Amino acid sequence: MTKEIIENDPYKSAGVDIDAGNDLIDKIKSDVAETQNENVIGDLGGFAGMYELHKKYEEPILVACTDGVGTKVSLAQKYKKIEGIGQDLVAMCVNDLVVCGAKPLFFLDYYASSKLNVDEASLVIKSIANACKSSDCVLLGGETAEMPGHYVDDNFDLAGFSVGCVEKKKVLKKDDVVEDDILIGIESSGPHSNGFSLIRSILSKSKKTEEEKEKIALKALKPTLLYPKLVGSITKQYKIKSISHITGGGLTENLPRSIPESLSVEIDTQSWQITNVFNWLKEEGNITNSDMFRIFNCGIGMVLIVDKKDEKDIRFSIEKFGFKSYKIGKVTKNTGVQKVVFS
Repeated sequence: MTKEIIENDPYKSAGVDIDAGNDLIDKIKSDVAETQNENVIGDLGGFAGMYELHKKYEEPILVACTDGVGTKVSLAQKYKKIEGIGQDLVAMCVNDLVVCGAKPLFFLDYYASSKLNVDEASLVIKSIANACKSSDCVLLGGETAEMPGHYVDDNFDLAGFSVGCVEKKKVLKKDDVVEDDILIGIESSGPHSNGFSLIRSILSKSKKTEEEKEKIALKALKPTLLYPKLVGSITKQYKIKSISHITGGGLTENLPRSIPESLSVEIDTQSWQITNVFNWLKEEGNITNSDMFRIFNCGIGMVLIVDKKDEKDIRFSIEKFGFKSYKIGKVTKNTGVQKVVFS
């Protein structure tokens, strides 16, 4: 009877393989386990993940973020470079968490595909687990889903969810920013996980050789940098007034979210070297300077707003941590014209 059920599994004939899902859990258990700590209650495979909040917090504020990787997944599949996509997913969430001063506590992922490829999915989840470890964050759980007919061919998509915590008195507030504060830009690895619909469009229309297009694509596919440990270290040592994670919308759209309405910022675009991948996209896509800064991070993944007296010391600490940093601008009065002025 058992054999007959297995051989004539109606769910499998509809395109959903329960056994594949179980195989995936077996394959990723050790990777997930390596991210666990004493705060985790229970094991992988239950209905929900449980996390005990550390007693060191006096007035804990929970912070939650969710995001995806977008069409970077499609480019990664095309060039068979999916091993960094998991880091992208984690980074897009935990990098947002640290903006308000929070420490990432745990992360959950959602992996949906037309047909579950266990080897491919385990590679992505291993990348997620490694990124969680690099962010001092627990991979608390996740979900996989097969949706034949909704996703086509070998397509898959990812979503991530992260929760962090910050002491109430240590929440970073943009109201602390004042005129003449300094903007410190921290390097990105490339476009991170934004602008890939445009990147794919430029690549598809380009008359360059396939070899050159692949070279640019692989540069664009570099995993998003993880900033939590760096930002956590810097905020313990220095007074950071505000932080901006430079994602979709670039410097133009993200910086105004980190300063009071009465202020603007001036950005010196010569203060850092814009890397080749952005120059190639600008030239090949015939994109204006203003659009480049409104679409891409252009080499700056995170911006710290600090008192000018602390700028050199903070930058020295960032460099010691292994990241490049730049004094990219300053805070000015709002003239009523533009919130971000590029020079």
